[in-house]
Amino acid sequence: MTASHAQAQGMFGFWHIASPDARRALIAAAMGWMLDAFDVMLYALVLASLMADLGIDKPTAGLLGSLTLAASAVGGVAFGVFADRYGRTRALVASILIYSVFTFACGLAQSVLQLAIFRVLLGLGMGGEWASGAALVSETWPAEHRGKALGLMQSAWAIGYALAAVVNMIVLPSFGWRAVFFVGVIPAFFTLWVRRRVREPEVWQRSRGTQAARAPFAQMFGSGFLRITLVITLMNACTMFAWWGFNLWIPAYLSLSVEGGGIGLTPVAMSWFIVAMQVGMWFGYVTFGFISDAAGRRRTYVTYLLAAAVLMFTYASVQQPWMLLALGPFVAFFGTGYFSGFGAVTAEIYPTAIRATAQGLTYNAGRIVSAAAPFLLGSVAQHRGFGFAFGLAAAAFVCAAACWVAIPETKGRELA
Repeated sequence: MTASHAQAQGMFGFWHIASPDARRALIAAAMGWMLDAFDVMLYALVLASLMADLGIDKPTAGLLGSLTLAASAVGGVAFGVFADRYGRTRALVASILIYSVFTFACGLAQSVLQLAIFRVLLGLGMGGEWASGAALVSETWPAEHRGKALGLMQSAWAIGYALAAVVNMIVLPSFGWRAVFFVGVIPAFFTLWVRRRVREPEVWQRSRGTQAARAPFAQMFGSGFLRITLVITLMNACTMFAWWGFNLWIPAYLSLSVEGGGIGLTPVAMSWFIVAMQVGMWFGYVTFGFISDAAGRRRTYVTYLLAAAVLMFTYASVQQPWMLLALGPFVAFFGTGYFSGFGAVTAEIYPTAIRATAQGLTYNAGRIVSAAAPFLLGSVAQHRGFGFAFGLAAAAFVCAAACWVAIPETKGRELA
């Protein structure tokens, strides 16, 4: 089918142009990312109940979130190397199994220490999924539709987060927070389909055994890529600091009592607020891919980041539930949609032999910095209130937008 035929079929006509292998690769990466969000965000949704049951204060709860992010950074780099050497699908399967098993284990935790260990191990799998999935999609879709495909993959995070909110709404009131974590083992069964149906990209198979594949870090930090690697990592660190600092605390902020600095919603009401935000998040992910393929990566990224800063600062300044409900989808639209562009930009900058390693490092090294966000914002909220804490997240978006002065436009670039 030609590009003109695809356009005639509407905004998703590009799907019909792709090969069956490309479509299966996108489905696998999107499902893996959706289930990643489902498992990881269960913690944020049960956080208020967990804090009360285990006697955890805000800084400690934030520290547990930070440990998960730090571990995901390690997992992302390790699985990136693994994916470059042994295959994208193998890395995808292993990462899903790890985060599924240890999400289940979180429901068995009897102490803060046990919970911390399980969250660290879960984080290793969480970090690995994105690196392998983004490389898999990038290498199976043509340049003119890569942004759209990665946007669809990234949009699955919003679906996973919304599913987690629905599970929390149903399970938590009747069975408690431990049962919510037990549901998180379900993604492990998805790996059976991936192993049977998803093939390794041809471009990766041709790159195996090259000198760059044997020494990926030497090339990434050589004179040709050092500057761009540092700038992209810094930009992503700022966006992740803002996203995790805000999103890990939003459910608790909405659930905690007014005396505790929150809004005082019931668990069911809080879950509906989160679902509403995920609708905006999904549209943000998908539209970013279409807009960036048409208008360019840089212009679209900067627009989303600056809009996110303004909207998040506004969200932090109001406390009326109806205003938070109305603002939430817009905050999520701009405050998350830009993530759809990161896989395309990094795929178009780095060559195939080191692509997954580079994507895993630049994406997850940002998580090392962002790992401080849950703890820092929790500590600030404890002493200065959530409004001030969320204002810090908004400032991080402005810093991320400034980094784009040094990042080149890569729209339409063929993969090297």
